[in-house]
Amino acid sequence: MNNSSQPYSPGGFQFIPPAIKAIILINIAVFLLQMTPYGEVISSIGALWPIGSGNFRLWQPVTYMFLHGGGTHLFFNMFALWMFGAEIENHWGTRQFNIYYFVCGIGAAALNLLMTSGDPYPTVGASGAIYGVLLAFGMMFPDRYIFLYFLFPLKAKYFIAGYALIEFFSGLGSRAMGSGSNIAHFAHLGGMLIGFIYITIKRNEWSISRVLQKFRSSGKKRSGPQLYKKQKPAEPASEAEIDAILDKISAHGYTSLTESERQTLLKASRK
Repeated sequence: MNNSSQPYSPGGFQFIPPAIKAIILINIAVFLLQMTPYGEVISSIGALWPIGSGNFRLWQPVTYMFLHGGGTHLFFNMFALWMFGAEIENHWGTRQFNIYYFVCGIGAAALNLLMTSGDPYPTVGASGAIYGVLLAFGMMFPDRYIFLYFLFPLKAKYFIAGYALIEFFSGLGSRAMGSGSNIAHFAHLGGMLIGFIYITIKRNEWSISRVLQKFRSSGKKRSGPQLYKKQKPAEPASEAEIDAILDKISAHGYTSLTESERQTLLKASRK
């Protein structure tokens, strides 16, 4: 998972990547179903009910992410998903982004269930997963500027930290006052917390794998003096090779490329 260095980004990235497109379309479809006569039934069995309410079901930590309390709720969630998630999916790849999104959403549900035990109100919305996406953006691009209210530039790391603090204190305030707030503050925090843990673990895994890869490659080098051989200039990459590399980026993200594939793509971009 990339950091603020933002490595070379080749063409072929999609404006609305596959996972985000599918999530948005499914959320819109479910919202339209909520507008039908069956909407009340769908909401009652799909929303995330507190465990002590008697209405909790095992599938709800997943289904609640596709239900929304209104058109405005749906619009802002999907807009934030696209705005912060598109670049992340293009870098990580569709599979990795899907895993991360649902891990954050389910983790958000778990923390929300823990903190709302005994409450009579259900939780709906993709906000927990999207706050995880927001956290990922801040960790990947901490020095990228975000325009608050489309006017005031603020670095992503401060923007995300501010949101986390607001959610934390809002959640404590609502619990202390015993108010039945319709904002799931602890679900938002849960998405960010699980996202942070997930990204930290993956970064460590990839750091270890890079060290092992370098160690293995160094072990393959032959020792002793070697005869100098004049190397022929590398043949230019064919169009089919470039297309294959771009397809790999679309499916698995830029970080999935080997060093050779990155160099090939970089040389092709300079022509």
